[in-house]
Amino acid sequence: MEQEYILEMHSISKSFPGVKALDNVSLKLKPGTVHALMGENGAGKSTLMKCLFGMYVADEGEVILDGKRVQFKNAKDALENGISMIHQELHPVPHRSVMENIWLGRFPVKNFMGVKMVDHKKMYKDTLALLQEELQLEITPDIQVAKLSVSQIQGVEIAKAVSYRSKVIVMDEPTSSLTENEVSHLFNIIRKLKAEGVAIIYISHKMEEILEISDEVTIMRDGKYIGTWNSSEMSTDMIISKMVGRDLTNRFPPRENKPSEVIIRIENFTSINSKSFKDITFDLRRGEILGIGGLVGAQRTELVEAIFGLRGITSGKVYISNKEVKIKSPIDAKKYGIALLTEERRATGIFPVLSIENNTIIANLNRYMDFNFIINSKKGMEEVNKSIDMLNIKTPSAKTLIRNLSGGNQQKVIFSRWLLTEPDILILDEPTRGIDVGAKYEIYSIIADLAKEGKSIIMISSEMPELIGMSDRIMVMCSGRLSGIIDGKEANQELIMKYATKFA
Repeated sequence: MEQEYILEMHSISKSFPGVKALDNVSLKLKPGTVHALMGENGAGKSTLMKCLFGMYVADEGEVILDGKRVQFKNAKDALENGISMIHQELHPVPHRSVMENIWLGRFPVKNFMGVKMVDHKKMYKDTLALLQEELQLEITPDIQVAKLSVSQIQGVEIAKAVSYRSKVIVMDEPTSSLTENEVSHLFNIIRKLKAEGVAIIYISHKMEEILEISDEVTIMRDGKYIGTWNSSEMSTDMIISKMVGRDLTNRFPPRENKPSEVIIRIENFTSINSKSFKDITFDLRRGEILGIGGLVGAQRTELVEAIFGLRGITSGKVYISNKEVKIKSPIDAKKYGIALLTEERRATGIFPVLSIENNTIIANLNRYMDFNFIINSKKGMEEVNKSIDMLNIKTPSAKTLIRNLSGGNQQKVIFSRWLLTEPDILILDEPTRGIDVGAKYEIYSIIADLAKEGKSIIMISSEMPELIGMSDRIMVMCSGRLSGIIDGKEANQELIMKYATKFA
């Protein structure tokens, strides 16, 4: 008789000092299906997958793979037994080739005069077949990974998982850095894997994707199992309600801001890099939320980093309150009341080995200095605790390491860091990437309140519902050029996509 489940996790519990991360959680996965695992940040999804993958040892419960009870000693053990995991934070070996990354730890070898050597010819041939024939990925096997885009690196990670001929592949936020076309290609790969009998655990906060690609949905909340449903029976509102334990009637807060006079004008900005943005002109009003849309490669991040003084330009002017200013570094930008929340929170936002307190005050240290070299901890701590209360940051204390917080709470700490610099203009690059729906609403509320107070916001987002739901105007870029500016009341996904592909 054919086996119903390829993987079963029964009554898994896991505790850390002071926290019960998993409380009697179960998951059953059928072969040849996509099983969505959903829940807010901190719900226990990652902990459950780490227990599966041998990175944690569960306190209670059992794992059954292909009808046999297993307990993996480490990730290598899991891989060798047919379970692969593609992590949200990609960690390739950047200065080695694609093929070396894929076959790391298991290079094909050949005998040469009695000596075992790496068979580079076979490795190239196998990689080419895997990438281009099997997965239709136009990536050269011998190119250095550091030269690839984020979406291409994601493709390499998928190829690596497939190369193990895994029975189960865990995909954690696999589309967070992909364009719509790339997402479509990934879904084709997933459907091909399904047809071959591979089971996929798919973790994502993107509701539309979940409903399109998954067969079943399991929802977790606060470390507990809530239930499993057929995806065809679920709607976005039902999933959100079960995730947060309450009805979320509005995905976005009401717009109560009143944009007024122009606060900053960017004229004819052209990058020092000839392949980047060129001849960009726009303005931002006081109390306005200006969304910036576009596909990956539109050069949105490069533009705002240039405004903040992180990238060079060959031409262009900046006017703040009708006066021309020169911004050659982030120090200049801060002086003129500009703050930047970067796109990659973990890579360029947080200092993971430092506390919430230190992460909060680090952009404004001069304010807490006595005698120009001693930090006044009392003064800093007072403001940090105010920020924790004001932004509802969930943490045991300000001394907690920021890496121990959920993604949404880490993002709030970065908000509080820049708010302490008292900026007039906040540039937010993908402010809700990798954040669950409940935390997203809290971030949206912070943004809306800041605009209502008269702060001016530039918000880059790859999620069109977010752009439409939050922006007073939407500036769309394509291939480094400004392709259109849309009034927020008239914006829709079709119009944004029309402008996002105008010069493609």
